[in-house]
Amino acid sequence: MQQKGVCEMLLMITRPEMEIGRYHWMYRSSRPHRYHHVPALRGNISPLGIQGCFECCIKCLGGVPYASLVATILCFSGVALFCGCGHVALTGTVSILEQHFSTTASDHALLSEVIQLMQYVIYGIASFFFLYGIILLAEGFYTTSAVKELHGEFKTTACGRCISGMFVFLTYVLGVAWLGVFGFSAVPVFMFYNIWSTCEVIKSFQANVTVPGDQICVDIRQYGIIPWNAVPGKACGPILENICNTNEFYMSYHLFIVACAGAGATVIALLIYMMATTYNYAVLKFKSREDCCTKF
Repeated sequence: MQQKGVCEMLLMITRPEMEIGRYHWMYRSSRPHRYHHVPALRGNISPLGIQGCFECCIKCLGGVPYASLVATILCFSGVALFCGCGHVALTGTVSILEQHFSTTASDHALLSEVIQLMQYVIYGIASFFFLYGIILLAEGFYTTSAVKELHGEFKTTACGRCISGMFVFLTYVLGVAWLGVFGFSAVPVFMFYNIWSTCEVIKSFQANVTVPGDQICVDIRQYGIIPWNAVPGKACGPILENICNTNEFYMSYHLFIVACAGAGATVIALLIYMMATTYNYAVLKFKSREDCCTKF
């Protein structure tokens, strides 16, 4: 019975089908290819399940807070220039005053104490802004990761939003304070520029023999940094020209200019910090409201 069933099945196969089967058996290359199912890729993951180097680099670069990074570099540079150059320039200023404008120590004792106090303040400013810049950069990384994952599983907390708001307020206060520091750092630049321009006038008068330069003087007492009873208190003619030719005057003048430029760079850095922290805080606050609405 079993052989009879097999024979009936063979009789049901037509001759064309038999020819096709014989052709495929003789020529193996003509057999239909079998394709294996490849699972669909998710995102930028390779078939082995490992992210490539390029994809990892792009993902890391996408999470960098570039505004905070630029502001941190600019802040560090500006504070370093202001503190370093300002400290050396103040030391040179005291030396110039002691040697040429106030020979009595009691006349400029108060000024020496104030300058020494300012140098200690410079140390504190450098330390504070080094720490504050690192904290703001870390806060920028935190908020940037929150912004990048607005539609993911990232959840902002009330503590994180309060810290971001505190940094916004503190950065605004420091920005206003550094505007005052920038204006204050321009005062010694103005004073040294007046002395330098007076020396240039004396040199031009020396070329003209008919006009004497001994009557051209610079009185430091009119700036209020030393008392009116300080001796000599002023320098005229060749004495003033010799002061301008000293290395202390040259270095102090240019260092005050660099310190003023550093203060300006710090102001710009704080302005960038203001914009970055304000934007990040606004996004975090909007995200928190969106999460609350989703829950309800």
